Amino acid sequence: MSMQDPVADMISRINNANLVKKPFVTMPSSKIKAAIAATLKEEGYIENFHEEVKGAKKTLHLTLKYVDERPVITKLTRISKPGYRQYRPTSDLPHVVDGYGIAVMSTSKGVMSNLQARKLGMGGEVLCYVF
Repeated sequence: MSMQDPVADMISRINNANLVKKPFVTMPSSKIKAAIAATLKEEGYIENFHEEVKGAKKTLHLTLKYVDERPVITKLTRISKPGYRQYRPTSDLPHVVDGYGIAVMSTSKGVMSNLQARKLGMGGEVLCYVF
């Protein structure tokens, strides 16, 4: 059975793992998922991630981050969906929870946070909010 929205699956897996306080989460890997994981690590929302290859299958392992037994990621929300893509120009980049969160964006220079996109003066597709 094929997966319709792999990014939404990734977000659901991370949210569910945070709810039960799992130390890590495993999922099928893709380029976009690895790029989102790299952005989350760069912004300090996860400890680490790595890809594992077994034959033709790639698996992505995320090590979740907790502070005082509370997850760093309070909420991860999908914004742009396959049926309704959300694109924002540079002048209209989102401010997530008054600057306490980030928006993960897909730009022409790759996947990055809204903070990096604002520095580079770029707009793009808003994939998800993290706070």
